[in-house]
Amino acid sequence: MIDTLGALGWLFLVVAFGAIVPVVPTGAAVSSAAAYALHEHPYAIGLVVATGAAGAYTGDLVMYAMCRYGGEQLARRLHWLNDEERLTAVRARLQRRQVTVLLVSRLIPGGRVPVLLAAAFAGVSWRTFVIANMPACVLWSLVYTTIGLLGASIFPEPWQGVLAAIVVILVVNQSITWISRWWERRAARASTSSTS
Repeated sequence: MIDTLGALGWLFLVVAFGAIVPVVPTGAAVSSAAAYALHEHPYAIGLVVATGAAGAYTGDLVMYAMCRYGGEQLARRLHWLNDEERLTAVRARLQRRQVTVLLVSRLIPGGRVPVLLAAAFAGVSWRTFVIANMPACVLWSLVYTTIGLLGASIFPEPWQGVLAAIVVILVVNQSITWISRWWERRAARASTSSTS
């Protein structure tokens, strides 16, 4: 039991750190933990969901505080503001549907940081952010736990399930990135052709 709690503690730290430093593959960490838990400690699957959500939530709160209080200067210094057009589009969506955009942003690879920046710059209240982000983090953790469980249920060895979960997450994330870029280029071409 103590080793399970230690592993969950590490999972919390990895996910929280990954929410602050967006290059850490936090979804893969949750999926891997779920795949391992299914083979070794099936009773801990609910704890994996809760720990992943808690780590994501904690990291998001720190990140939002950094965005709110560090402002645009900090975002530029850390190279979070690479795409001004995307940030403007996210701001417009946030003004129409704050809670929905905050909920969905956690599930889209690369979508969380622009939404956090836009929300911070637009002055979305702490109360709105805290309330909307909680179910978003739980849903995110549940999705990645499910991916890990699917991988673990197919393969007999824990390492095979962990590897399968990581591969699936990388493929899904890359596919979503390609589709969103294609969609953005298509929308840009459509707006350019309509103005000319």
